[in-house]
Amino acid sequence: MSDKPPKSIEELLKLMSMGEVLNETQKKQMKDYKFWKTQPVPSLDEVVDNYGPIEVKTPADVPDEPLPLLNEFYWSTIDVESSSELDEVYQLLYEHYVEDQDATFRFKYSHEFFKWALKPPGWRKEWHLGVRVRGTGKLVAFIAGVPVTLKLTKPGNLVKSVEINFLCIHKKLRSKRLTPVLIKEITRRVNKEDIWQALYTAGIVLPSPVSCCRYTHRPLNWSKLYDVGFSHLSQGQTKAKMVAHYSLPNQTKTDGLRLIKPEDIDQVLDLLHRYQERFDLVQIFTKDEAKHWFLGGDERASVIKTYVVEKEGKITDFFSYYLLPFSVLNNPTHDELGIAYLFYYASESAMTESFDAYKARLNSLINDALITSKEYNVDVFNALTSQDNPLFIKQNKFGSGDGFLNYYLFNYRMKPISGGIDPKTSQVIDDKGSGVGVVLF
Repeated sequence: MSDKPPKSIEELLKLMSMGEVLNETQKKQMKDYKFWKTQPVPSLDEVVDNYGPIEVKTPADVPDEPLPLLNEFYWSTIDVESSSELDEVYQLLYEHYVEDQDATFRFKYSHEFFKWALKPPGWRKEWHLGVRVRGTGKLVAFIAGVPVTLKLTKPGNLVKSVEINFLCIHKKLRSKRLTPVLIKEITRRVNKEDIWQALYTAGIVLPSPVSCCRYTHRPLNWSKLYDVGFSHLSQGQTKAKMVAHYSLPNQTKTDGLRLIKPEDIDQVLDLLHRYQERFDLVQIFTKDEAKHWFLGGDERASVIKTYVVEKEGKITDFFSYYLLPFSVLNNPTHDELGIAYLFYYASESAMTESFDAYKARLNSLINDALITSKEYNVDVFNALTSQDNPLFIKQNKFGSGDGFLNYYLFNYRMKPISGGIDPKTSQVIDDKGSGVGVVLF
């Protein structure tokens, strides 16, 4: 990890990665990536001028047996329907997934969150992969894959894929080279199902990003963020001024705004798919997938929040966000931070009105999203520069963070697409959206 402990939300988020964390001043070439140079991914210096798979195989080409592990470990397929095994995953991620050197903040996952994130329609038990210690049975590593259908480039091809997430190794075992073996084994298991592409993200540069987005965050409860050390006072400012700067109305402004109902899902899905035509990299949802990700169900109602705007029986807009709090350790006043993460949204105004009218509508919708999130005790609202987020970041007082998230496609070449930031300055481009229309958590 970096020698400098994280001092803000975006720095903590930046630690989420699928590889070893490098000193930011250290530059690596393709030959330095001992693992990734053996994988079907574009080289760092490769100029991509065509689209499509890098390597073509069939399931018959894939070994039936798992990859060998060191003798002290064994593979374990995690049953996410078992409360005790979910507790093990929680404990591993809580202690080892994202940590700051001050041991102050931890992601506070819940069973409900795991079920939402790991059990979409078509999920497979064997894609929830763990490594245990022989003798004790202790879970020391985990990686997960869930099925997704990607549309790549406008109008684009549909690609049956998986999304890889939650790669975590016990910090005392990171010298054991478990990460490459985990990635190879989850790849083998996915390939046996005749799926050859994957989407994943990392906070570091690996070969080779298809896009890069920047973290932004919008304080809602500035006083609490200041108390726990997330926010600081700039020179010439006062606490009262900062609280006033980030204050929000108590009531939303959009007529017809309400929580989603099951009967809305057809209209929401149609609106989303038409809206997604503006992006180069998107996830295409089936109706059952849309129900899962946007309705959540009773047991996941604490995780995903989706609001729609209805006018004369027609859904004209929707937005969604998910909740994943932080535990705050060693603080005498606060033990938890409420965190919201912008998920998917869409608006008819993007297809029917001028750019300026759409931008105004989007800013109003996101302002209402911020207001509604206060009902769920959210202290800070996070958004990447993906989708059309750059259009509302400045007006809605999101601050650009130091953290960046790189998007990767496994076994697929695709020309780099805009992540909503200037590639030279890394500043948000606030007069147009990005090409990234997919949201990962």
